Amino acid sequence: MSFNKSRGAAGGLAAGEELLFRGTISRKWTFLLCLSSFCIGLIFTNRMWTMPEPKEIMRRSVLQVDKMNLVSSHCAPKSISERKDVAGEVPRTEDAILTLDKTISNLEMELASAKATQDSILNGAPSPESTEKRKYFMVIGINTAFSSRKRRDSVRATWMPQGEKRRKMEEEKGIIIRFIIGHSATSGGILDKAIDAEDRKHGDFLRLDHVEGYLELAAKSKSYFAKAVSMWDAEYFVKVDDDVHVNIATLGSILARHRSKPRVYIGCMKSGPVLAQKGVRYHEPEYWKFGEWGNKYFRHATGQLYAISKDLASYISINQHVLHKYANEDVSLGAWFIGVDAVHIDERRLCCGTPPDCEWKAQAGNVCAASFDWSCSGICKSADRIKEVHQRCGENENAIWNATF
Repeated sequence: MSFNKSRGAAGGLAAGEELLFRGTISRKWTFLLCLSSFCIGLIFTNRMWTMPEPKEIMRRSVLQVDKMNLVSSHCAPKSISERKDVAGEVPRTEDAILTLDKTISNLEMELASAKATQDSILNGAPSPESTEKRKYFMVIGINTAFSSRKRRDSVRATWMPQGEKRRKMEEEKGIIIRFIIGHSATSGGILDKAIDAEDRKHGDFLRLDHVEGYLELAAKSKSYFAKAVSMWDAEYFVKVDDDVHVNIATLGSILARHRSKPRVYIGCMKSGPVLAQKGVRYHEPEYWKFGEWGNKYFRHATGQLYAISKDLASYISINQHVLHKYANEDVSLGAWFIGVDAVHIDERRLCCGTPPDCEWKAQAGNVCAASFDWSCSGICKSADRIKEVHQRCGENENAIWNATF
């Protein structure tokens, strides 16, 4: 019995010592693991976060100081001489802007010309390789109708050169003159054949893909500019009615003064009332677009004669399918240029009256470029009276040959 107790006590003592030994070992391994982790962490931290060397710190400090000095020098007040230099740069900057504007305008013209040429080729016209395109000064399109044969003959007998003189004017002065007309509602009918016969005799027509009609004058003008700019590389394109007297040399000298300007729109600028009442002449069906009842139109050139530069003619050609047409042709043209940075030039010598008005001005040395009667929107009974206007207000016969543009 005592043997068993002493044996049990010895066994219990041995078990306790074993547990104490195991706890001691666990604490030692824990300490070693913690120490190892700490050392590994130090090594990793030193590799990832390397302290910059003193030379690098000094270099960065110098760069920051230089940047601060540069900013402070820009913010410092300028001296009087520097201010004068800046003021002197302003005119040169404006000249550069104008030059750039003209360059952009020329590029737009070339783009429009290329597009128009492509359209002409697609429609069966000769390619540029087969027909060399020379430069002209201006193209004058005389708006006419099927019933205006007497008017056309009166123009041919007065201010429009004929035959060899007309060809000489084209070659030497770069001036093209053509009567512009479309076709009848029944294309190829008796009216069209009459124009064909007249054209074979005189060779002075520009035929348009347009159905003739008084209410379609705006569409006719679009068609004229689009076709003319595709056929002739001219600086200006003029539209004039067949009951207006024109002095070609005077017209050319007026246009030549503005050739350095981009997007020129020149004519007798006016601003007539918007006529909302039906049944009156020049009634505007879309009067409500111009504001309250009794308002006036925006400034635009009167329709008897006006001129636009090539870039504006190209603009019309490119956008002809989306340009809105109002009831009146001259209003439509003015509307097309409202959203364009066009130069509006009011030239009163393009709208002189018939004698004695144009005669007095000619005697005073201020020769008119165009004459007509405002009451008739052209020369009243022009087929009979234009010869008299030409005799009393026409420029010297040699004026066109002595003129330089």
